[in-house]
Amino acid sequence: MPSFATVVFDLDGTLADTMPDILSALNRVMAEESLREISYAEGRTLVGGGARALMEMALAATAPGKLPEPTIDACYARFLDYYRAEPAVRSRPYPGVIEALSSLRAAGCGLGVCTNKPHDLTLEVLAGLGLAPFFGDAVLGGDALDVRKPDARHLRAVIARAGTAAGTSAMVGDSETDVATARAANVPVIAVSFGYTALAPADLGADALIDHFGELGDTLDRLAGKR
Repeated sequence: MPSFATVVFDLDGTLADTMPDILSALNRVMAEESLREISYAEGRTLVGGGARALMEMALAATAPGKLPEPTIDACYARFLDYYRAEPAVRSRPYPGVIEALSSLRAAGCGLGVCTNKPHDLTLEVLAGLGLAPFFGDAVLGGDALDVRKPDARHLRAVIARAGTAAGTSAMVGDSETDVATARAANVPVIAVSFGYTALAPADLGADALIDHFGELGDTLDRLAGKR
């Protein structure tokens, strides 16, 4: 028996390092607007609230003044176009992800993805990285429902798609948003130390912190033993 019936993952900065493709698209827009590039280190602090929030924060950090809403809208539309053209060219799953997901599946654990990334891009990235078969229909992007993280209903909907209940599930993420979502749904949460967050991973308030996906199975077992 698996320690949890379902484990739900964030995508960007948790399952995969997607920043290279995000920045490729984002910095095309920056160049078109005659704004400086967003660095990898800076980009890690901007991801988590969804693509629109990413665009808004990038523009706020680089533009000399507040841009009018129509300009932000146009920049966001171009960013999505560029990103959809190359959603998984430079991105890679983190070390140990494939092995960890395979092990959980072999143990009978259901798997899901709960992310604020646009739903269509989520599906394309998962497919492009060879991760889609692990999750089936238990995947919901930020625009798939009328709510999204940190609203507990987003996470609960993913868990329901996996055919289980919140009381038998755990979450793995990399940000304050992920921890807040899990807390709202009363679900144990594990944070990764290598993801995208402006806050130090140890300060996220997760139930456990892992440095590599090779630690995930034992960490889930420990959390289950404390319940």
